[in-house]
Formats: sequence, C-alpha cells, structure tokens
Amino acid sequence: MEKRTHILLVDDEENILEPLDHYLKSQGLETSLARDAKSALELIKKLPIDLAVLDIMLGQSDGLELCRDIQHVKPMPVIFLSGRAEDTERIIGLELGADDYLAKPFNPRELLARIRAVLRRYASPATASHDEKLKIGPWQLDVSNQELMQKDGSRLELSTGETRLLYVFLSHPDMVLSRDELLKMTQGRQTNPFDRSIDNYVSRLRKKIESDPSNPIHIKTYWGGGYAFNSKGNLGSC
Repeated sequence: MEKRTHILLVDDEENILEPLDHYLKSQGLETSLARDAKSALELIKKLPIDLAVLDIMLGQSDGLELCRDIQHVKPMPVIFLSGRAEDTERIIGLELGADDYLAKPFNPRELLARIRAVLRRYASPATASHDEKLKIGPWQLDVSNQELMQKDGSRLELSTGETRLLYVFLSHPDMVLSRDELLKMTQGRQTNPFDRSIDNYVSRLRKKIESDPSNPIHIKTYWGGGYAFNSKGNLGSC
C-alpha cells in the first residue's frame, strides 16, 4: 500500500484544528494533531511526519521557537498559520526556515494547495537524487543522510535546507549565484524583497564549515551579486 503523506497540525484553537483535520483526511492525507509545542515535538520524534502546519501563537508557547526546535530534531517543511498578517512576523518565520505563511482566516483548499506545492518543491530540487554522494577535496556530502563526511571520517549533521544549499554550491563551484537563483534551485520558488532565508542558511553553513565564519574562505559573498563556493578553499582545513 502506498504511504500517505503525513501532516502534523499544531494549533490550540479547536474550531480550527478539528475541521482542518477532517478536511485534510477527506483529501487523502494522514494527519496528527497537537495543541502545544511539547506534544508536537513528541509526535515528531516518533512518527514519520512529512510536513508541519504550525500556528505562530500557541497559547503560552511560541510557534517560531517550535519551528526552530523542529529543524533541530527532524528537519522538515513547515507552513505557518497566523491570525496577524504582519510582514515582520512572516519575515521572521521565513528566516527560521519556514516554507510558506498563511494568514487566518483561510480557506482549507488554499492550505491544501500550499501543502502540495511545498511538498512538490521538496521532491524536485537539485537534491532529488537521494542516493547521490557529492565529493569535493577530502569531504563528501551524503544527500540521503544529510551529512558532510570530514577528512577524519567524522560526520557533520546538516538540516534539509543546509543540505540543499550545500549541494547547489558544490554542484556549481566558483559560480556566483544570486539569492533568486539559489532560492529557485533549492526550494523551487521565487524570492521577495523581504526574504532572507538564503542569507540565513548561508550563515548556518558558515558556522559549520568555516574556521572563522566572520571571514569565510569557502562560501564567499559577492556584493550585488550573491554567493559563490570557492573550490580552491580546502574544506579539510576546517
């Protein structure tokens, strides 16, 4: 039997959670429900969740903080729901790694369309060859396990977004790629003037692979251009 897509719904409002659960199940999706951050993380640890839909305001909890925790526990696509259509909140959510943002009230059909669009992006970017291992110098990127093997045999764990971005960089060494190009190649979507998600992922990668993230030698910034991976910088020296 084909595995059904499993969606985690996290919201403390019953009048939203229950009807949404019923609708998504009627459309062939499998769902799990959580009413707070603690319950959501417990479900993520034990279930094969494909995507999480999070309310930004969860009573005493913070959906933004939950998004950050999810990416550390088990990286996955995230769509935010919010009762406020404020740019600042949306921008912060995107910077934390969210893939989309939907303001309440919303039509369940629109959420379903966005869920499917996000999952399509995750199934078809440059990293779709899950068994591929990309090697550069003494380092090897293991796409399926989201790890970067170091020259001493140890493995550096990466998030989904970090893996996708590093894959694109290693596949296009020394090529200056704009933020628009990187976003399209890693997530299959276009950027907007407030979208800083690529900058955020670059910053995370630099903290992991650069000896001095404030003076990077591997991922170089080209002002007015974008970023490029320096193939002459020996990753094994990190």
